[in-house]
Amino acid sequence: MLSGMMALTCAVTAWGQRESVLFNDGWKFARFGEQADGTVVDEPAAQAEAFDDAAWRSVRLPHDWGVESPFSMQVNGSQGRLPYFGIGWYRKSFTLPEEEQGRCVFLDIDGAMSDATVWLNGVKVGGRPYGYASFRVNLTPHLHEAGKPNALAVRLDNKRLSARWYPGGGIYRNVWLVKTTPVHVGQWGVCVRAETNGPGARVTAEVTVESCVTGDVPVEVSGVIYELGVGGSAAAGRRVAVTRPVALDLRGTGRVTLGAEITRARLWDTDAPNLYRIDVTVRSGGKTLDFYPQTFGIRTLEFNPQRGFFLNGKHRQLKGVCQHHDLGALGAAVHRRALERQLEILRSMGCDAIRTSHNPPAPELLELADRMGFLVLDEAFDMWEKAKTRDDYSRFFKEWHERDLTDLIRRDRNHPSVCMWSIGNEVNEQTDPANGVRIGTRLTEIAHREDPTRPTVVGNWRAETLTNGMQTVTDVFGANYLPQLYGAFSKDNPGRGILGSETVSMVSSRGEYFFPVPAGFAQPPVPFQEGYYNFQVSGYDVFSQRPNNCAPDVEFAWQARNPQVFGEFVWTGFDYLGEPSPYEKLPKTMRWQSEADQARWSEFLKKYPGQSPARSSYYGIVDLCGFPKDRFYAYQAQWRSELKMAHILPHWSWPGMSGQKIPVHVYTSGDEAELFVNGRSQGRKKKGAYEYRLQWNSVVYEPGEVRVTAYKKGQKWAEDVQRTAGEPSRLEVRADRDPIAGDGADLSYVTVRVLDARETLVPRADTMLRFSVSGPLEIAGVCNGDATDLTGFQMPYQRAYNGLCQVILRGRAGGQGTGILTVRCDDARLPEATLRLRVR
Repeated sequence: MLSGMMALTCAVTAWGQRESVLFNDGWKFARFGEQADGTVVDEPAAQAEAFDDAAWRSVRLPHDWGVESPFSMQVNGSQGRLPYFGIGWYRKSFTLPEEEQGRCVFLDIDGAMSDATVWLNGVKVGGRPYGYASFRVNLTPHLHEAGKPNALAVRLDNKRLSARWYPGGGIYRNVWLVKTTPVHVGQWGVCVRAETNGPGARVTAEVTVESCVTGDVPVEVSGVIYELGVGGSAAAGRRVAVTRPVALDLRGTGRVTLGAEITRARLWDTDAPNLYRIDVTVRSGGKTLDFYPQTFGIRTLEFNPQRGFFLNGKHRQLKGVCQHHDLGALGAAVHRRALERQLEILRSMGCDAIRTSHNPPAPELLELADRMGFLVLDEAFDMWEKAKTRDDYSRFFKEWHERDLTDLIRRDRNHPSVCMWSIGNEVNEQTDPANGVRIGTRLTEIAHREDPTRPTVVGNWRAETLTNGMQTVTDVFGANYLPQLYGAFSKDNPGRGILGSETVSMVSSRGEYFFPVPAGFAQPPVPFQEGYYNFQVSGYDVFSQRPNNCAPDVEFAWQARNPQVFGEFVWTGFDYLGEPSPYEKLPKTMRWQSEADQARWSEFLKKYPGQSPARSSYYGIVDLCGFPKDRFYAYQAQWRSELKMAHILPHWSWPGMSGQKIPVHVYTSGDEAELFVNGRSQGRKKKGAYEYRLQWNSVVYEPGEVRVTAYKKGQKWAEDVQRTAGEPSRLEVRADRDPIAGDGADLSYVTVRVLDARETLVPRADTMLRFSVSGPLEIAGVCNGDATDLTGFQMPYQRAYNGLCQVILRGRAGGQGTGILTVRCDDARLPEATLRLRVR
């Protein structure tokens, strides 16, 4: 520890200010403990500084050891049939140069799954049980002198039943090495708040400064505010305000408040996400000790229990989805581009809000939400003291809940995208009001202490929570699957707002349609026996196995009737790994669409009696690849009413069904439509009040085409057509981005479509595809969106599922030039296809 101002000033002159370095390369990894087959591999004392890790595998973070493994039927389908559990060790050696001697050095881990313990040079320096929490450990006291290697070791202990879904395993989020002067802004140490004042805004920034020198240190703290434009597009920014310097005699930890006026504020909104940055500087004796930039936004939030939600004074209902944290074939490992792509797909549907169900998100998600204009319900916990699974977070809740919630809020409070804090989801205490009220009230107190500007919410799915006391513990009542009670709640609780915190929860498989189809839908939806065949679920969007779920149309109507409701978060935006309801196990009423389908699964069922192959969810509006299901267009029609669109379902390729009736549904943003089969009108229909799809339930199938013409206010609005497909003729291979960066992280998602000679998608094509790459490319994952497919995500092959398949390409670190993806097919009718992709 430095002593006195003279030593501090000399040190600053020698080695400058803050440096934050991405610390993802050069790690060694090995896995021990419980394996997928139940065997146990003994772990060594790998924390020892001299431990020999030469035989361990080299990995680059973020890393998920579960998703790189094969699927295993010995792992529960609810956890994704991937072996995320066990004990994982990571080790890394690093050396600090002479010029950095005397700096404070911290390791910041954005997320490690789970129960992490960190050692430096054989000394335990910290850790965190909660796998979704971001945390810091101070390495400074145990660093070797400059030039001598330091040994960093991280141990993770993932229990087999630690989650209800696939949580991933490993250091799955980014890691940073942060180096500062002994006097510096603390972790998450700048809290920015802005209040609008006519066309302008008053900005205050509370700054926490830390000192690890002995004695008082006189410092001066100041800030400069820059306007960054929409989405932060102006990297340097335009200076719009300067705060007055504030002096502080610092010993240990101190706080100052900076203030400035912006004369003409540009508000953050989902349509125009304007961003600002404040650059905080800490000086002493004429020297700069620290420089800390903090991005923020200016907007107003009003949650009025009787009038609804207002953003910047404009009434709106949140058009939100719930999102688990995994990224499909990439598992839980964070990839910025994968998150960005998810948001792009959801935005094209009209979505403007994300619920981070049921845990703190990756920091990158919030950065993207700020830039792209999404509101976020930032969720802390899935459970409190009462467990949902044997080894879940409830083991740690009593000891860690305050620290974990506090850190979440301090980390995320400057994001303009964050509009509410969720303190829990369907906790078991919701039916134990004594404990539920006690815990919920305390969590809300913590949230208000850390951030008095945003409301709290907890998701409740039991109707009794509207009256048993749980309705009082948060600022907003979160109603999971209780739309029929929106009006009654607002009447009985005039001072408390309500949100559809989790809605609909329909299940479907992309491109699957089973007959017969029920003529209508209602709440509760069609029971399990209808529409469930072959371990898939029909795509007519009327099916769910739970009585409190409803079709999208039903939720739309309840929201429209109750404008005071703050909006909804649909379960879910994307399919996710784990929770393959209704096929966690073999249903007692398992049904087959044909004898051929049953025969196809007979070998599997003999080998795994009573089990289901399903390993990922059916809940998504889009599938695990990001390919839209039909439900996508139901939401697009409702949430983007200005978009000229129409969508027909099902496809129109039904060999052997000529002359039979096939129900045809149409989603459109128009108000009426006319349907044609091979040019012959099937009638014109108009939407009634609270009607959100049009149905022709007695269409007689004949090959050719089915076409819809939609109208709005009597004018032609949009068209869609489905054509009967011929035999497979070629593969279309198309990348979503070209070029990509050769940084070992950037991604291009490649869609492979099986087409006939007339360029029509062959909707039941399931041919095996084989992939190879050359040049500066590597395959990061493969997927087809089929919840039952047990081909590993890391394999160089995958069959098409209902005509589509996906290959995720990554630019090799340091690579540049043009890479080539070659796709070959086991079907001799289909010639190989290639894709050229530039890497820069």
